[in-house]
Amino acid sequence: MNKDLTVGNERSVLISYMIPLLFSMIFQQLYNIADSLIAGKFISSDALAAVGNSYEITLVFIAFATGISMGCSVVVSQLFGSGRRNDVKSAISTTFIMTLVFCIFLVIVASCLSKDLLILIKTPEQLITPSKIYLDIYIWGVPFLFFYNTSNGIFSALGDSKTPFIFLAISSVSNIFVDLIFVIVFDMGVAGVAWATFLCQGISSIVSLVVVVKRVSALEKGVKEFEIFSFKLFLKILRIAIPSTLQQLFVSVGNILIQAVINSFGAVVMAAYAAAIKLNNMVITALMTLGNGVSSFTAQNIGAGKVERVKKGYLNGLLIAVFFIVPVFILFFFFGKYILLMFISSSDVEILEAGRSFQLIVSIFYPVVMLKIITDGCLRGMGKMGPFMVSTFSDLILRVALSFILSAIFGYVGIWYSWPIGWVFGAIMSFIFYITCDKSKAVI
Repeated sequence: MNKDLTVGNERSVLISYMIPLLFSMIFQQLYNIADSLIAGKFISSDALAAVGNSYEITLVFIAFATGISMGCSVVVSQLFGSGRRNDVKSAISTTFIMTLVFCIFLVIVASCLSKDLLILIKTPEQLITPSKIYLDIYIWGVPFLFFYNTSNGIFSALGDSKTPFIFLAISSVSNIFVDLIFVIVFDMGVAGVAWATFLCQGISSIVSLVVVVKRVSALEKGVKEFEIFSFKLFLKILRIAIPSTLQQLFVSVGNILIQAVINSFGAVVMAAYAAAIKLNNMVITALMTLGNGVSSFTAQNIGAGKVERVKKGYLNGLLIAVFFIVPVFILFFFFGKYILLMFISSSDVEILEAGRSFQLIVSIFYPVVMLKIITDGCLRGMGKMGPFMVSTFSDLILRVALSFILSAIFGYVGIWYSWPIGWVFGAIMSFIFYITCDKSKAVI
């Protein structure tokens, strides 16, 4: 059901809205975690490394999908908050059209360049073939990824965080079972892992689209005729989507560059990183989901002219995030070894030690990246995309540069050190931008 985030106690509204978002993210991450877990446990350590290696490239596609979703979500949130139902419908149909066009272009280009991308990130020769198999299948599922993310952004903009949670819960659990069937029963190897994700994500995307269309159709009552494609709203969506996409894209490109440095240390470190980064990405994505919740809350209230609720929403968003990040830190810092054993055999001592070192160094700084991501979400909801981009790019550029420099000094552990240093710098910048920006001029 659609939900107005501009009324009621800020904390209660955010909790009821953000908890389903958080669980949705957990199930979304189960797709990738299941792929790595099953590849590492039931195929081989090389298969685990291949899936992890390909995953860094797939993050580029996720960057574009997330950027478009955020652009749509922020604009629709503000329009919904201001009661402009006809413009809500126009913004949604406009987003669907631009998503379709971009998907066609991206699939064609990516299909032609998949092997070149793997070579570019210095994929070891023995991992080229399995990595390409996984990546090629994933590319053909990119339209499903895009339309699911767009649908999810629309649900969030309308204040509905429960519907996507239900879809993801069913789809991700199904993905685990299909993974096991394709890998164990049909012995499809890495291809089985990829096809399972393709199939389950495809079904989830189609069902989500159907429900979105029905939900939006319900807004027609009392709403005048709307534009199927509005160039004015298209530009507004791009104003948020381009910086958000660039932010996600540069993060993905940065991760690819870091992956290239990691690959230079061989298959052992690659496998360790593939397992550890999956767990780390789950935490970061969870925080980004909470940040998106703050973004939607901020955007709806900006649209409704209730600027005074923005600060309260931001502080309560931070409080909710603290209750998430503290137990996560305890789990990863003290018991992370046992989580890694889900992906890595206890006999692979070197892989386990390398993955554990990543956890110990990075998890200490989870509260710092929490502050950055929640603050970024509020800035994005206000339409403050300039400060948002500056802090993100500064963090990324510093992290990538340090991964090259510190790895030459400390070995692969130096790469791990680059993460918290970049986070600290980015968090400081984001917070300064937040406390100094003029919130009364935040309307898009």
